[in-house]
Amino acid sequence: MIRTPKVRVIGPKGDNLGDLAIRDALRIAQESELDLVEVAPNSDPPVCRIMDFGKFLYERTKKEREARKAQVKIEIKEIRLRPKTNEHHRSFKTRDARRWLLDGMKVKVTVRFRGREISYPELALEDLKEIAEELSDIAIIEQTPNMEGRVMTMLLSPQRQAKKKLVKKTEGEDTEILEPVEEE
Repeated sequence: MIRTPKVRVIGPKGDNLGDLAIRDALRIAQESELDLVEVAPNSDPPVCRIMDFGKFLYERTKKEREARKAQVKIEIKEIRLRPKTNEHHRSFKTRDARRWLLDGMKVKVTVRFRGREISYPELALEDLKEIAEELSDIAIIEQTPNMEGRVMTMLLSPQRQAKKKLVKKTEGEDTEILEPVEEE
């Protein structure tokens, strides 16, 4: 498959064999019962390596699998409100958002307008600011509130350094106090 007449060859142990004709490089690879693999086709002359190609493919897929396993998938949870949402109902939603942020998820807060509610976007903006203020100890505003059609959205993400964990602390015989503690 290699179409150039001369290639720079790297041996099976990583030693440089120099610039060789393609047929000489193939002969050396066949003598050592390995494959000639082009590793840098854009260099002049192209660099080829004598190696076991099947083993190379296996190790590469194994590395890709490990990289995918180490990848962190960030989930975005959503809270939907209306401009007329009362304080009590909003506190339930804020409590859920707090739990999700502590779990390391992002939270998207949306306020949907219906009918004539669209005339008062400042009500929704105030609600979003209050939610952000309530969660300011554990979250930062990643995307400020903005209007898209009849929906106003804001995105909150957890603060890495302020991720808190509740720790049980015992005092006396029967009392248990849950106390937030900084996690490192």
